[in-house]
Amino acid sequence: MAASLGPLVGAIDQGTSSTRFLVFNAGTAELLSHHQVELKQEFPKEGWVEQDPKEILDSVHECVERTCEKMKELNIDIANIRAIGVTNQRETTVVWDKTTGEPLYNAIVWLDLRTQSTVERLLKRIPGHNKSFLKSKTGLPLSTYFSAVKLRWLLDNVEEIKKAVEDGRAMFGTIDSWLIWCLTGGINGGIHCTDVTNASRTMLFNIHSLEWDPELCKFFEIPMEILPNIRSSSEIYGVMKICPSRESGALTGVPISGCLGDQHAALVGQMCFQDGQAKNTYGTGCFLLCNTGQKCVFSEHGLLTTLAYKMGKDKPAFYALEGSVAIAGAVVRWLRDNLGIASSSLEVEQLAAAVGTSYGCYFVPAFSGLYAPYWEPSARGIICGLTQFTNKNHIAFAALEAVCFQTREILDAMNKDCGIPLSQLQVDGGMTSNKILMQLQSDILCIPVVKPSMAETTALGAAMAAGAAEGVEVWSLNPEDLTAVTWERFEPQINPEESEYRYARWKKAVMKSMGWEASDNSDGK
Repeated sequence: MAASLGPLVGAIDQGTSSTRFLVFNAGTAELLSHHQVELKQEFPKEGWVEQDPKEILDSVHECVERTCEKMKELNIDIANIRAIGVTNQRETTVVWDKTTGEPLYNAIVWLDLRTQSTVERLLKRIPGHNKSFLKSKTGLPLSTYFSAVKLRWLLDNVEEIKKAVEDGRAMFGTIDSWLIWCLTGGINGGIHCTDVTNASRTMLFNIHSLEWDPELCKFFEIPMEILPNIRSSSEIYGVMKICPSRESGALTGVPISGCLGDQHAALVGQMCFQDGQAKNTYGTGCFLLCNTGQKCVFSEHGLLTTLAYKMGKDKPAFYALEGSVAIAGAVVRWLRDNLGIASSSLEVEQLAAAVGTSYGCYFVPAFSGLYAPYWEPSARGIICGLTQFTNKNHIAFAALEAVCFQTREILDAMNKDCGIPLSQLQVDGGMTSNKILMQLQSDILCIPVVKPSMAETTALGAAMAAGAAEGVEVWSLNPEDLTAVTWERFEPQINPEESEYRYARWKKAVMKSMGWEASDNSDGK
């Protein structure tokens, strides 16, 4: 069996709620084996979200080892793994000590809100307190979401980090940088780098010059020497080294040659290489990206301009418009863990299916404020339209509907910015296995929703970038060489008037969710 498979490519998919390692056949994009580990999130204060960087690293080692074991059981030779790609939750911020290899604080997760007071302090220095002041360089509004403000908070509040910076020991990175540094040797010659897609989410990166911007670093008062080197999304960064603590290294010597933020990787995995192609990923949050080709398109409607990918040192950079929703799959997790109305995500789907309507109940899951298109950190979650008749089934249905309404808001903004309405929506991510959600999404958008039979598009995108890298070259990205994808389609089944009516009611609920939080509460008091 091993002989006929040809070259294989691995992908480390490090998400907010879990880590996975997946192995693909480079010729056919077939998924051969994988392993997944769920991760803990810590909530030390209201609005704070942290993870342990060492737990994240350990989960990667565990996934790699377990997948290699599974492959041996399947009689597949792991020596055929030619390259490894990394894809990661974006904006999550880690600072570590380059002499000891130890993190100097927990990773501050992308949807953490502690930096609201930092954002307001920075806004005071901007003419007219304009959130979009840095947008022409960064493509991003000033928000708690991006890494620069998280890093600024760490420098202001953690003595150990301040001291490490003064001593020249500190390194900053998003999760990709932390993993690549550790996996390529850490304190013994680890490579400190990031790719253009992750760099474009920090607010320190100039999306035109593709470099760290001295003026942006000066604005945030961030020392440039702690930043990683910026590379393309597809090139050899370094090779896997033995992990001393586990004395394991099944893939020692294999190059790490692909790196993309998770949403960019999904765009690649969905083969959205043409200008105007878009995909929506349903994970912890929801992320709709539209490829705008080699030009930066700036949104008039609350979307972000971001790097889509750069497939090699000498290859052009491609850009995308992105709409980000903070809470999608996380609302299902919240119903399960916080309210206990279901023991699993599947049960939430079953509760919703049992009623088939929210019976006038609307749920705005603004747990971390509202992201696109509002960028309103003062919003908080609300459930409204309750009557004595409302039960947990209706709330479960309203939660799923909320994911679809949030996507509709972003799609409306994207259609206005691009001028060409999408005729269908390509979808991926963990929540797309929920058929009720996918049908609801089609009903609320009034266009077909299409889902690839290969659900692991994020990991696939990272594997494609790694396999296509110069010096690896086992995966062609020429459109005619790419494997044709089979799809499942969901067509709208309700009339557009009904859809518009429900959407208008949802918008009314969104307005009621705003302005709950005064900002001076942001330190958790």
